[in-house]
Amino acid sequence: MGDITALFGSFENIKVGIVGDVMLDAYMWGKVDRISPEAPVPIVAVHKKEYRIGGAGNVALNICSLGAKASVLSVMGDDDEGQLLKKMFEDHRIDTGFLLQSHKRITTHKTRIIARNQQMMRLDQELTDDLGYEDENRLILAVQHYIAQEKPQIIILEDYNKGVLTALVIEKIIDLCRHNGILTAVDPKRKHFFSYRGVDIFKPNLKEVTDGLNMMFTAVDEKLLTEIHNALHEKLQHRISFITLSEKGVFYQQQHEAALIPSHIRNIADVSGAGDTVIAVASLVYAATQEAKLMAEVANIAGGLVCEEVGTAAINKEKLLAECKKLLT
Repeated sequence: MGDITALFGSFENIKVGIVGDVMLDAYMWGKVDRISPEAPVPIVAVHKKEYRIGGAGNVALNICSLGAKASVLSVMGDDDEGQLLKKMFEDHRIDTGFLLQSHKRITTHKTRIIARNQQMMRLDQELTDDLGYEDENRLILAVQHYIAQEKPQIIILEDYNKGVLTALVIEKIIDLCRHNGILTAVDPKRKHFFSYRGVDIFKPNLKEVTDGLNMMFTAVDEKLLTEIHNALHEKLQHRISFITLSEKGVFYQQQHEAALIPSHIRNIADVSGAGDTVIAVASLVYAATQEAKLMAEVANIAGGLVCEEVGTAAINKEKLLAECKKLLT
């Protein structure tokens, strides 16, 4: 399998572009002692508030946590939330040189209210319409400049259905990557599920892929997952299917090589952000090795590890390396 320590060391030579919907996540932590006299709802006495990077930005955060260079390419609002998010990216050494702001958008901002170790409520401020013609073309141009200037090894398309990844943007980016010999990885959503033709790594979760293909199933096994891969490949002509199966683990298939890799037992605290970690780790490992099996194994371990943290959390490189040494050698 090669030296896992050397693999992790090689991450610092890899440049990754993340294109998609960036978000600002706010967490308000509090205590509930009583019910409101105004309505049958709990009163949360807030004692702490913190901001975190969410959406495609969380993928970039995971890439940086692993020691690689991440650039985030998106269109966000020309607003206070956008300014705060940009500053947070810069504080985490995420490149914002190709990040665009538009007065026609608002920055997606999600506020989670947490008490008694559980989420009580979530407030969303967002605009989910597709980018307008002008912003679409500005983003495509930014990706062109990024490729010419940075020469990345891989570009991740991180779709949250918030309107940044339009059919045109997707098609143009995949073309640009193909012409420049750059790998592509996708975390898709339903709206543009079948727009990602010709990508290298296609990473839906089981629900997304069965909804997208309109498939019914009773048991999840390798036979079903191979059928799913074949149905996907017919439409997308992609290289690798990488399907996350929540507590059951992950499945990958590249041509005739396929395996269902079970998850490792964890104390699950929160699954939010696990998909971001999985796509980040998978993309880096594949960019470094071109080995689909190793990609799936390491990403599977990483997804489990971040589920032990409450809230969206980036992977810890040392912790992941230690787990990989323990579980893969």
